[in-house]
Amino acid sequence: MRIAGVTIPDTKQLAYSLPLIFGIGPSRAREILMAAGVSAAKKGSELTSDEEQKVRSLAEEFTIEGELRREIGQNIKRLKDIHALRGDRHARGLPVRGQRTKTNSRTRRGNVRKTMTSGRRTLEKT
Repeated sequence: MRIAGVTIPDTKQLAYSLPLIFGIGPSRAREILMAAGVSAAKKGSELTSDEEQKVRSLAEEFTIEGELRREIGQNIKRLKDIHALRGDRHARGLPVRGQRTKTNSRTRRGNVRKTMTSGRRTLEKT
């Protein structure tokens, strides 16, 4: 079964396979399955074509996959264009939402370990 260009695995339960689609999380997946009248424990291969069509149409009502990625990219670009603080943080690759950067920002800054002792050694040698 394909929804918005993503192949849903036939061997997984629908409650766990629908969140593979960007923009659908666990709670939204349960909401879609309840509205379609499909058991969350059913697997993709067990769906009838009618149930499959209901799930697909309900999932595509939301902003998902490429359209959602495009919208998020445009929002970030808008923040950069107006020189908002959040946009500048995005452009510099720093944490955007007020996290501390002296320590604990390895994901955004890269795993670069800088210590004072290494700086002192280089100064002493020159």
